[in-house]
Amino acid sequence: MCLIIITICYNNLPDLLRTVESVDMQSRLPDEHWIINGSTQPDIANWFLAHPVPAFRRIVNESDKGISDAFNKGIQRAGDGMIQMLNAGDTLLNANVLAEVDAFLQKNTGVSWISGKIVLRRGGEWVEIGKPFEPNKLYRGMRSVSHPSWWVHKQAYLTAGPYQSQFKIAMDYDMMCRLVHEPYAFFPL
Repeated sequence: MCLIIITICYNNLPDLLRTVESVDMQSRLPDEHWIINGSTQPDIANWFLAHPVPAFRRIVNESDKGISDAFNKGIQRAGDGMIQMLNAGDTLLNANVLAEVDAFLQKNTGVSWISGKIVLRRGGEWVEIGKPFEPNKLYRGMRSVSHPSWWVHKQAYLTAGPYQSQFKIAMDYDMMCRLVHEPYAFFPL
């Protein structure tokens, strides 16, 4: 299965480099890693010009209309496969995440999207959240189904339609509502 990571960024080179390092240390590298750089400052573009870039990494330096527009640019450019939105500053839990996701997807060939657990800092403590998606409980909101833990097949994104810019903080919930009928599995990493 082709694994594709899309990282959006805006004027924050240190956070982006933390994410890039997390991706580059994987025992199973992604097939594509799209950096969608909508920055108004040249730092990120200049950094990539001055440093070697692995063959799987592709960089788009152009302004965008916000997070949803940047997500959509990445999805449009991505090849056919499973896509994860790993924003600048986000990191993968350990060096085996992509290998474990790949193995899981090979055993669950009929799914169009998966979600799993995520570790967040809340109130000074690290907490692990993540529950299986339950369509009958959508009225409760995201219910610990965090978009950085999603892997969504490109075809499912194309069927669901683009992220909507009018939902500034609920665009991932809106997308989850549109993925409700796609075959799903919980990845208990």
